[in-house]
Amino acid sequence: MAIQKNLIHIVTMGGTIDSSWSGLQDAIVVSEQSSLPAYFKKFPLIDELTFTHVCAKDSRAITEEDLKNLLKAVEESKATRIIITHGTFTMPDTARFLLKKLKRKDQTIILTGATTPLRGFEMTDAPLNLGYAISHVQHLSPNVYIAMKGESFSSEEIDKELKEGNFHEIFSSENI
Repeated sequence: MAIQKNLIHIVTMGGTIDSSWSGLQDAIVVSEQSSLPAYFKKFPLIDELTFTHVCAKDSRAITEEDLKNLLKAVEESKATRIIITHGTFTMPDTARFLLKKLKRKDQTIILTGATTPLRGFEMTDAPLNLGYAISHVQHLSPNVYIAMKGESFSSEEIDKELKEGNFHEIFSSENI
């Protein structure tokens, strides 16, 4: 496999970032198709982007099979720069899964998501989180990271407080 140094590979897993409002269900639901390829097509700032769709699920519904498919997509990627869009509920768990299971050690992998969907909402953190992840995947050393709300952390140092809905650094009392 020929590695493409400047390629950024975006792998979509669903989550709120790829959700939309359903009037029928009166709720936000994960969309079957990712809106990220169309979103990035509007902003042709990055020449070398590729996309892989693994699943379209709330992260609480991700199965072991989904994680195996994600691992395969990352392992087989021609890129050393990977961004995974993912629901925030189990993002730290998936980051640690990848860190433990990945055989490749040459990739910078950033998991990101949003607390409000990318499309259909005027005030959303999705563009900030995506931009931050794009910037940092090009500069951080190979490892597995989470990037949310303008901060990035290695998978070993972050967790999510489900009761409060915030990420927090394991070795700090401050919430993100």
